Amino acid sequence: MNTIRVLVVDDSAFMRKMIQEILEADHRITVVGTARNGEEGLKKVKELSPDIITLDVEMPKMDGLTCLKEIMRSYPLPVVMLSSMTTRGGENTLKAMEYGAVDFIEKPSGSISLNINSIAEKIVGKVIAASKANLNEVNKSVVSPVVASSATIDAKRFVYSKGKQDLIAIGTSTGGPRALQQVLTALPKDYPAPIVIVQHMPPGFTKSLAQRLDRLCEISVKEAEDQEILHGGVAYIAPGNYHMKIQYQRNLIIHLDQTDATKGHRPSVDVLFSSIARINSINMTAVIMTGMGSDGALGLEQLKKSNNSVAVIAESEKSSIVFGMPKAAILTHLVDEVVHVNEISLALMKRVGGHKR
Repeated sequence: MNTIRVLVVDDSAFMRKMIQEILEADHRITVVGTARNGEEGLKKVKELSPDIITLDVEMPKMDGLTCLKEIMRSYPLPVVMLSSMTTRGGENTLKAMEYGAVDFIEKPSGSISLNINSIAEKIVGKVIAASKANLNEVNKSVVSPVVASSATIDAKRFVYSKGKQDLIAIGTSTGGPRALQQVLTALPKDYPAPIVIVQHMPPGFTKSLAQRLDRLCEISVKEAEDQEILHGGVAYIAPGNYHMKIQYQRNLIIHLDQTDATKGHRPSVDVLFSSIARINSINMTAVIMTGMGSDGALGLEQLKKSNNSVAVIAESEKSSIVFGMPKAAILTHLVDEVVHVNEISLALMKRVGGHKR
């Protein structure tokens, strides 16, 4: 079996050494070279032809974002970014996703020498997942954000659902920020249903994601808050390191907690879906998009068992950056529609609101 050939680009000699040791401890990975900055990284890409690159965001001479743009323009490869957990780090990480990075790894805080090994499993997992990424879809989506035009929105007039309240729940992971942007920017500002979202991300990054999407979308997008009442036309993103559960107490209300991680995830799509499965008084649409692993599949089973009116949409393999979570959902045989990411917003508009007036 051919090993995954990785180039490590980081300005810290210690980080380069530690990342190399972590990756090469897995028999599936070989580090073919290292580089101290973006300029050197580009030269090594040309010389070594790696399969995948780990790329630090903040470096001298040429920073990671500049290097990433050049890589995607001249030598398109799967790239996993390393980013610090700061406001600026979160913003730059989302820019990196826009420029074509497949995923990112949060740099450990505090004493790096003590904490780097705590994310060893995550580094290896994300590098292996990125090596299988749908790079054609990444390259196609590295464009300016496509926001629904006012003409498109004005043409869409929906009949609000009567009787039961509508709720959209979305679960996603690797490639999710890009996919969420494609879906949410196409929804009209008068979209009647609230949308709750689990995106696998560390604390801090989910807030940056929500703020960025809020700037791009006609609907409102925010990081969820505990005990918040859900409103139509608003998308709520679960904060990193908190499970998001939905409860019904005359209104649909968000409950955040830090109970144990599920399948290594907090927030967890399974936890979100399982909480909604306990509510019988809503029309539910569940969406599973691009991501590594199988989070959400178990929750779908609980949803379908408890509520026959649940509609389940999965992103197609063609558009998924990583076809893990959607594939696991499809294998449950409970998915009603499998669609390209560009068609998910249309499916949601057909599902909630019925026909155009």
